[in-house]
Amino acid sequence: MYLQFNKNYLVLAHSLFLVELAIAFIVKTGFIRYTFGDYLCVILLYAITRGCTNLKIWVSALVVLLIAYLVEFLQLTPFLTYFNLQDSFTAKLIFGSTFQVTDLVAYTLGIITVLIFEIYISKGGIEKKDKINY
Repeated sequence: MYLQFNKNYLVLAHSLFLVELAIAFIVKTGFIRYTFGDYLCVILLYAITRGCTNLKIWVSALVVLLIAYLVEFLQLTPFLTYFNLQDSFTAKLIFGSTFQVTDLVAYTLGIITVLIFEIYISKGGIEKKDKINY
């Protein structure tokens, strides 16, 4: 693995980051805030990974999904307390504070969506400018 920048993925990551910020600061409760935000989060992480590395599609998807699952399962422990971050708004926003099975489902659906789009693009569904590598 080495650094290799891809403008298309980085533009997508930037756009998703702005959407995530809007959700975090504007929407306070409900499906959009909790479930859809998690769904978009893994897509954002995938876009950052593909935008900054030469990892293949399936490897990137698996790494992102494992990181998302790890963070979610860490919420079963008082890990924010270990780092004295239990009162930090930003830490709670980034890492969350409660374990939810629905978050795992949202992460999984987000990665499945990414893989569907990547397969669709690689088969010529959308005019491709970059070489797709699996």
